[in-house]
Amino acid sequence: MTYPAFLPPARLLMGPGPIDADPRVLKAMSNQLIGQFDPKMTECMDETMALYRQVFDTQNRWTFIVDSTSRGAIEAAMVSLLEPGDKVLVPVFGRFGHLLCEIAERCGAVVSAINTEWGSVFSPELIQREIKTSRPKMLAIVQGDTSTTMLQPLKEIGEICREEGVLFYCDATASIGGNELKTDAWHLDAVTVGLQKCLCGPSGSAPITLSERAVSIIEERRHIEAGIRDGNISDGPGSRIASNYFDLSMIMDYWSEMRLNHHTEATSMLYGSHECARILLEEGLTETIDRHRINGRALADGLASMSLKLYGDQDNRMHNVVGVYIPEGVEGERIRHEMLLEFGIEIGTSFGPLKGVIWRIGTMGYNARPDAVLKTLACLEQCLLSAGFGLTPGAAVAEARRIYAGADSF
Repeated sequence: MTYPAFLPPARLLMGPGPIDADPRVLKAMSNQLIGQFDPKMTECMDETMALYRQVFDTQNRWTFIVDSTSRGAIEAAMVSLLEPGDKVLVPVFGRFGHLLCEIAERCGAVVSAINTEWGSVFSPELIQREIKTSRPKMLAIVQGDTSTTMLQPLKEIGEICREEGVLFYCDATASIGGNELKTDAWHLDAVTVGLQKCLCGPSGSAPITLSERAVSIIEERRHIEAGIRDGNISDGPGSRIASNYFDLSMIMDYWSEMRLNHHTEATSMLYGSHECARILLEEGLTETIDRHRINGRALADGLASMSLKLYGDQDNRMHNVVGVYIPEGVEGERIRHEMLLEFGIEIGTSFGPLKGVIWRIGTMGYNARPDAVLKTLACLEQCLLSAGFGLTPGAAVAEARRIYAGADSF
């Protein structure tokens, strides 16, 4: 049996991610492959490292790409930094905090989780008390959790971790590029992200940056595969990292001047990763964050003008995704279905206790732009009106346009 070539339908992805990739990223990914040790290939790798140092706002030498989704980079960081029996503290304020707990547990770590009500974030004082009580090796936290749309402040937590001698790991997949992230200034030891949110790319490549302190731990556990070992390379004194594919010591050897083969590089994803960072820095990191802030505010204020109630602590919400309660008497999945099939616009629901309670609507990356926001508001309004929900027609788009009119960027 044969099948025709798959042609995806046109969609405007206005959910919590993934989003529509920037056409420039797709164009870069369509370039022909070259060999993984071609001088132009290694030049691209070196440039990608330099670009992501700027994206992460860091001087870390070891800033590179893990060939995986963002979840794979989380696992790479944890399996390379944690040994069985290590203590990890995880503040959980949404679904992805629970994910950090599970991955750390699978690495054999002893995990202590602290919880706060979904829709809120943690105070640094609470985290400091828990660190003093549990004395963990690592604090692992999500910066922006799309399940709740909340953004956890990190600056003071980083200072606490440094004072207490605790490794500070952060999953910034959903927040980087749309919200401030200062790796060095906030004393972050390991940060992992993906391309599929504010970085304008597809899932499948995961930038990572590691502090000198994190690198020293990984290098103590360094192990070279027998098939590529020579007399000039020795293993570290620590225990071997449990995963081969996610062994950051071997991946670092591949990205280093040694170019020790670890795996065949995902060349097209490398092209895409390079272009994602290049585009962001061409616009300017501050300007990109400001674009997400303005579009996020226009969306949020437009939704509120539609007589919809916003979810969570708005003072600690990410710029790039808004949670909004599904109105009583309105079938949330029916609205999402109509938005997708009639207007070609995808919005999201949430997980766990918020499934069927809120919609999550994103303004991320390539889709953080006025035409996408205004179209989404107008189409959602029509779907709600057809469901019998009482609102003032045109108010949402008018409010969003008012926000844009007052913004210097547009």
